[in-house]
Amino acid sequence: MKPIAVIIGVGSGLSAALARRLAPDYDLVLAARDAGKLSALAAETGGRAVSLDGTDTAAVDALFDGLPAAPRVVVYNPSARLRGPVAELDPEEVRRAVEVTAFGAFLAGRAAARRMLAADAVDGVRGTILFTGASAGVKGFPLSAPFAMGKFAQRGLAESMARELHPQGIHVAWINIDGGIRNPDRPERMEPQGAPDSMLDPDAIAAAYVQLIDQHRSAWSNELTLRPWVERF
Repeated sequence: MKPIAVIIGVGSGLSAALARRLAPDYDLVLAARDAGKLSALAAETGGRAVSLDGTDTAAVDALFDGLPAAPRVVVYNPSARLRGPVAELDPEEVRRAVEVTAFGAFLAGRAAARRMLAADAVDGVRGTILFTGASAGVKGFPLSAPFAMGKFAQRGLAESMARELHPQGIHVAWINIDGGIRNPDRPERMEPQGAPDSMLDPDAIAAAYVQLIDQHRSAWSNELTLRPWVERF
């Protein structure tokens, strides 16, 4: 029986690339608001598509409680962007954006940790929990306060969980995706003019996630930054 990997917030870019990378070695659970959009990816990877609102406590708990075994890998990808002058932002829209990016990450991390802590360790490791972050979790950009709020909170959550759970055999890491990700619906920007690879390749990001998952516990990372070579920082 293969170990279980749960990917929350599956779309056509990074999550799909990660699912393909993990498929040979894991039984996949692919969660998204609209599971119908995942049918092709589920068929390709042998994964199970699940409809999930990542901000719904009962739904997240039910997903993890319903797994036949504790997951070995959990990846939380969802985030919500809301742009505009801070004085003009709608408070309820801001609340929703922060819930998707930060509170949903907490719910997934909490549920994953509960299942993993109750499981037997393999070579001292119970599992890996990864949170997909952004440079907004390191520096707040103008006209982007809700995204900064969510990503700063998510980064703090991941760091706190890492400090608590690493000694208990659960690897937790936050990945700063510093740049735009290529996907079938988002053509690559050629900046500077004519430059290839000016956007992050989702398969290259997925390879870095797998490296985190495979890290030996004597040298665990709790943060990783990935950016294309043209990105200023």
